[in-house]
Amino acid sequence: MMRFRRLSRLAGDERGVSAVEFAMLAPVLIAFYFGMAEFCQGFMAQKRMGHVSAMVADLVAQEETIATSALDDIFDIGGLIMKPFPTAPLQQRVSSVTRTSGTARVDWSRGEGMAPRAVNSTITLPTGLIADGESVIVSEATYDYDSPVDYFMPGITRFSHIYYLRPRTVEKTLCSNC
Repeated sequence: MMRFRRLSRLAGDERGVSAVEFAMLAPVLIAFYFGMAEFCQGFMAQKRMGHVSAMVADLVAQEETIATSALDDIFDIGGLIMKPFPTAPLQQRVSSVTRTSGTARVDWSRGEGMAPRAVNSTITLPTGLIADGESVIVSEATYDYDSPVDYFMPGITRFSHIYYLRPRTVEKTLCSNC
């Protein structure tokens, strides 16, 4: 009878319930917190890489003629935009493309970490982007994001972005030594 009374008293004792609940929920909440923090870092890297692509196209589209040294300087600016993230995984390429007889062909191309497109090679553009005789600057960027916390994002996540912009002051932006 005494044993039964002790068991019923133990079953009715609610001291320590909060500690048990906390012990069960704390790991889940901590994992969720770090997962969200890591997701936000990856999202920020992806957004910055998109800004790099847009900035490269914008700066090139403002020029009538551009040299490879100026393109290399623009690519360096792209690396500065990616800070505080490492710049080594950033790959960039900019090309001038003209549509002739319904086919888009590369006029010139320059890359950093990414091979330039071959001159006169064909490229697929979004439908209706440019008409015959028109030109467009195509800026491409990729970034291999490696999470410092591999538990939440194992492996490398590749972000990529393509940005199209028409030359602003001329029909076609030329590259003097590409």
